Amino acid sequence: MRLYQQLILFMLAATVLPLAIVGFLLLSRSEHALAQRIDEQQRALATATAEAVEASLMEVVNGLARSAELLPWDRATPDEVRGMLMLLYGQSTSVSAVIQADANGQPLGPAVFRSEEPLERHPAFDAARVRQLAHAVPVENFRDGGKGQTALGSAYVHAGSGAAAVAVAVKLGASEDAPYAIAELVFTQLEALLARRANEGQRLDVVDSEGRVVASSQATRRMVALEPELREALQSALGAEGGRSFQLKDPARRVSVAWVNTLEMGVVVTEDEALALTPVRELRTTVLASVAGALVVLLALGALFTRRLDRRLADVVQGAEAYGRGELERRLRVEGHDELSELASTFNRMGEELEASRARLMSWNDDLRVRVEEATADLRAAQLQLVEAQKLAAVGQLGAGVAHEINNPLAGILGNVQLLLLDRAPDDMDFETLRKIEQSAKRCKDITQNLLRFSQQRERPDLRPVDLNAVVRDALSLTENQTRGEGIELVTELSTQVPRVKADPGHLSQVVLALLSNARTAMLKTPVKRLTLRTGERDGMCTLEVEDTGRGIAESIRPRIFEPFFTTKDIWSNVGLGLSVAWRIVTEAGGTLEVRSEEGQGARFTVVLPRA
Repeated sequence: MRLYQQLILFMLAATVLPLAIVGFLLLSRSEHALAQRIDEQQRALATATAEAVEASLMEVVNGLARSAELLPWDRATPDEVRGMLMLLYGQSTSVSAVIQADANGQPLGPAVFRSEEPLERHPAFDAARVRQLAHAVPVENFRDGGKGQTALGSAYVHAGSGAAAVAVAVKLGASEDAPYAIAELVFTQLEALLARRANEGQRLDVVDSEGRVVASSQATRRMVALEPELREALQSALGAEGGRSFQLKDPARRVSVAWVNTLEMGVVVTEDEALALTPVRELRTTVLASVAGALVVLLALGALFTRRLDRRLADVVQGAEAYGRGELERRLRVEGHDELSELASTFNRMGEELEASRARLMSWNDDLRVRVEEATADLRAAQLQLVEAQKLAAVGQLGAGVAHEINNPLAGILGNVQLLLLDRAPDDMDFETLRKIEQSAKRCKDITQNLLRFSQQRERPDLRPVDLNAVVRDALSLTENQTRGEGIELVTELSTQVPRVKADPGHLSQVVLALLSNARTAMLKTPVKRLTLRTGERDGMCTLEVEDTGRGIAESIRPRIFEPFFTTKDIWSNVGLGLSVAWRIVTEAGGTLEVRSEEGQGARFTVVLPRA
């Protein structure tokens, strides 16, 4: 017998057959346990549903009895009687109509129902059925009862909804000839309760003592007589405590019954056994398929094993010939721990030593090249940063000089204008002109002060408490006229509740100016030009949002916008550092700079800074 055949027989005897036997035994036990668990769940569902049905119906009946007992029927006028009937009508939305009948069951006056007194959630009632409702419950049986005593009639089909209904009579006095209030209780809400409680594949029925279905989770079973097998199961559960479970055949079903003695009704839970035991039967099919698949796999593995043995022998021969030709990169596959594996490992170790020596030389060359490139890149970046720092320093010196030179003549202009204003009365024709000159001079003074403050910022950040709104206003004073002159609508939403932030005021002004400049540039060719600045708080941090309606940022370049010297502007104008410098400043202050944008939909930059 060949090795392949021996392997198949061994694996079949050692694994597949025991696995199949144990699997089928476990499946049988699982099916029995699942059936018991289904019965327990059905009994619990039947008992709980019976309690819910009893609570639902008795709540309505007891509510009618309590209300009728408290009302003075013997001293009421006809209008008051109608109002009290309306009170009974409003006790539950399951009530379709309420009438008053005498001791012989004859109706007294019209009924109270939805068409006359609109209550949209109540079932409909046909006025022609008043006399039929008056005789739906035998009131003669409890003439000797006291006021508030109730009685239920037999179930019948409600004409409006097709659902089952029952008449509830409440005695309105203590004497034998006292009248009765008779209410029609429709089981539409009870059917909704059953539909909610029924799981997939289950059916919940509420049946009376005559074996009729008065309510069901399936509307087609209304007022249908139970099957003989179910009726026998129901009879065996009459008067029993808790629920009972049964297994019926033809078709195979699992049934649980719970009886409500106070209402003389029962709850029947029916579930198709094939559907209930579907998981176990599907598992049985899976096991059979697995056993068959295991056999196929065994045959395939046997064939692969023999081919693998032949291939290993061929690989050893080819590897020896390759090493003889000097092909040191050739490696033999090592499989298992037999003699062929040891021989292959010896050849591989020899080739690995020679290959490792050559790889070390190549690695040294590559490492040296990478280090040279990194050093060159660092040097180039440092040179670019130095050039940019010199440019910023030159701009700062120029701004300081311009501010100083402008402040001197500006002080003279402002002083002379204020002296002229002191010599003019408010009604003087030149007074308003001088006032405008004074305001313009003060505005120029504010601008030069902001420019001077911006030019005096230090290289190292001086983090201290800063009013975020004040920094935004100062930055706007430098660019507001230019922004509005470009036809851009400027909207500021500065929250008065924003606390002070911890940042360098000069550096923070540079961040705001950079974001404003980018926003203006993005809106040069857009039809709608609106620039919004907004401050606020988020998760204990202070935020500044700069939002524009520009051309937006494409998703492909969004990850690169904070890289130094990266720009999408058509004309180079010392751009490419604004966002990178802004990101560095915000990061040094312990904050973050976020961007949200879509191409053609504008952009919104959010500066998040810690509170001081």
